[in-house]
Order: sequence, then structure tokens, then C-alpha cells
Amino acid sequence: MPRHNKLQLEILSLYRQFLRVVSDRPGTSEYVKSEFRKNSYIPKKNILQIEQIVRRAQRQLESLKKPTTKGIGVFQRDDHDEQK
Repeated sequence: MPRHNKLQLEILSLYRQFLRVVSDRPGTSEYVKSEFRKNSYIPKKNILQIEQIVRRAQRQLESLKKPTTKGIGVFQRDDHDEQK
């Protein structure tokens, strides 16, 4: 089994924590999985970008842990607007 570096272990831990927190919120686990999948394509050498995303994810996780938080709001860019 390959060894993971400290940052990889932190990301795996974040992923598990996210899945635990959103397990009772419909639709949010799919969003979490897709975000982690999307960010998995960032090159391992790009440490600064990865660390920035990890910090943002930690803030989002803390927000999701609050009992008043019901789910995740997502803004999506409409591809149709780009063509104008």
C-alpha cells in the first residue's frame, strides 16, 4: 500500500469528514464527491493551490457542522451567458 504524505492524509480526512456531515442532507454528498473529484486533477506539485483549496474546504466544513446549516449553496456559471 502506498504511503501518503501529510497533505494527502489531511485531504482524505477532510473527505471523510465531509461525507459524515452531509450524510443526512439530500443531494449534498453528490456535490461533495464531485468537488473532490474535480480538484483531484490539480497537479501534486501545485502545493499552494492545493493548500488554498484545503483551507477553503475546512471553512466550509466548519460551516456545515453548524446545526443551523441546512445544505450547500452553489453558484453555477451559465454557459449560454458566455457566448454573448
